[in-house]
Order: sequence, then C-alpha cells, then structure tokens
Amino acid sequence: MNSMDTAMDQYIVSASSSARDLAPIVVCIHDLLGRLPVTARSRDHPGVRVEDGKVVDEGYTGPILEEVLEENATLRVRPPSGPYKGIPVVVAPVRDEEGRAIGAIGIVDVTGIFDLAGFMEQNTVIRRQVCGEDPCPLPSESPAAKR
Repeated sequence: MNSMDTAMDQYIVSASSSARDLAPIVVCIHDLLGRLPVTARSRDHPGVRVEDGKVVDEGYTGPILEEVLEENATLRVRPPSGPYKGIPVVVAPVRDEEGRAIGAIGIVDVTGIFDLAGFMEQNTVIRRQVCGEDPCPLPSESPAAKR
C-alpha cells in the first residue's frame, strides 16, 4: 500500500473558494434543512444560491452575505433587496483559524417567519382598529358568557 492509497480525501473552503467549490456543501446543507433555500459565497468570489434541490445561481451575492463578511457576525434580518427581499434570513460567517470571515452561508429563517412578538404586536393593532379602546370582545360577547 503506497501513500497515495492511504491519503484521505480533503475538501477545503477558503477565502478564494469559487461558486463551484462551495456548491457541494451548500447543496448538502439545503438537503439537511428540508430543502430550504441556502446561499453562500467566499470573501473573494460570488457564490451560489440553491433552491428546490438545485443550484439556481453560480454568481450569487446578496446584501446580507456581504454585510456578514464585512462585520464578521451572524445576522438575523429581512434583506432590503434581492430574491429574499423582506423574507427573514439567518446568515453566519465561515471563519478561518484566526477568526476572520472567509465566507458566509445564509438560510431562509423559518423561525423568523413566525415571529411571536411581531404577531402579538400586529394582533394588538388590529384589535384597536376593529374594537377601539374598549375591551374586545366585550365581556358579554365572550364565549364563556354565551354558555
């Protein structure tokens, strides 16, 4: 057995990884997350956008991927532009050994879609619009009062 037979396969992600370099990892993450949309890019090159089981863009970047690379911090936001405009996303940096951001990976944030605080705030606003300042429903209109 020579050294070629015992060499382990390697996969290296770097600041200069291309979209083609990132695609296998991003497709894997996409599959692991039940086919939620996933995006990624390296620091030096645009990356990929994966949806519905396939790479749909091999020159992808987005405002949040770029912001995460610049700030080197995970962000949970609604992008102001791009294909995910207004949809909650989570984007995290891929860091090197020194902790520098060399890439970023993002997913659609299904937990952000069901933001409980936002729902409660909207519910309060709607109730005020419908009922005014009085309790709504009135105590006499509650299901318990109708029994």
